[in-house]
Amino acid sequence: MAKKSKKYVAALEKVDREKQYDATEALELVKEIDYAGFDATIEVAYRLGVDPKQADQQIRGAMVLPHGTGKTQTVIVFAKGDAAKAAEEAGADFVGDSDLVEKVQGGWLDFDVVVAAPDMMAEVGKLGRVLGPKGLMPNPKTGTVTPDVAKAVNDIKAGQVTYRVDRQSNVHVPIGKVSFDIDKLKENLAALHDVIVKAKPASSKGVYIKNMAVASTFGPGVKVDNSTVLK
Repeated sequence: MAKKSKKYVAALEKVDREKQYDATEALELVKEIDYAGFDATIEVAYRLGVDPKQADQQIRGAMVLPHGTGKTQTVIVFAKGDAAKAAEEAGADFVGDSDLVEKVQGGWLDFDVVVAAPDMMAEVGKLGRVLGPKGLMPNPKTGTVTPDVAKAVNDIKAGQVTYRVDRQSNVHVPIGKVSFDIDKLKENLAALHDVIVKAKPASSKGVYIKNMAVASTFGPGVKVDNSTVLK
């Protein structure tokens, strides 16, 4: 097991690991105990009462946070013709068709999000082994395979985040930066929480949100009482 740094241990000592904090209190504590030498990202982690092996209990989607993530995303778009022009006008960082596919196949991965027009997916599918392992493959469920590539680019630039339950029934989503004020962090968290709650599968039985915590990039997790998030 990796040895924890002195700064991490000092931060952890300020957290009651048995307590579920009020959402506002939890966010304030995360900001207080952050010790990164940069503007760290704050992330929320959910442990859900779903079985990801069941097709009808897969939770996946995208949403735009009210105050964005604080991070500028580099967006590439696979499109041609009018769609390519629309993507460029919307602010996509790189736009192309077969030429862009070849560039990515050659090992170029200097981007954060990939958007594709439906008529490009036959070619983009060739990049599955490159983009798939990095979670960058375009998907209709996250709005990254769409005929309206301009809207997708605008949403991403405005602070869109994606969420997806993993094999251990966890969901991890960034909700802003340590530099954000509490009100913005709370509103971002509430907006995301509302989406996660509404995404509960009808076939999921028992407790849906088993655990919930917030943490900064290097900091320890702080448990959240999920009943306080939307108040």
